[in-house]
Amino acid sequence: MILIKSRLRSFSIKIELFKKDVQKILDRLGYSDFDLGILLTTNKTIRRYNKEFRNKDKATDVLSFPFYPDLKAEQIISAKTDAEKNLGDIIISLERVENDAKNLGIPFEKYLRRILVHGICHLIGYTHDTEKNYCQMQKKESKLLDLINVYI
Repeated sequence: MILIKSRLRSFSIKIELFKKDVQKILDRLGYSDFDLGILLTTNKTIRRYNKEFRNKDKATDVLSFPFYPDLKAEQIISAKTDAEKNLGDIIISLERVENDAKNLGIPFEKYLRRILVHGICHLIGYTHDTEKNYCQMQKKESKLLDLINVYI
């Protein structure tokens, strides 16, 4: 099940279309029946989570909390029970996404979907801690963005 919760009424997000994009991505990845939680929130809230879980006292665009934290890119999750069919949770600061989108000259909705894909890639083991991992993650992100018709 895909659970999307938004704490901001000031942002007009087509939640059902957003959810369809998420499902399309999960289908392509082979995790159609896995759970995924997404919280759309403020800079203040994401800053609190970033400080608590990453020791970084600043707002960021996206945080990912994988259910399988030791998963490596391209590794397949083999869930043995329904309870294990969980990718994890993503927190996205809509305020940060809006600001970054403006600075980059990209429409908000398009950039939000870009950040969503980035967060999902982290949940399935991709990182950008080395040049090699960064390139591998960029390649995966590009394929998933093509899938949902986002071209940046």
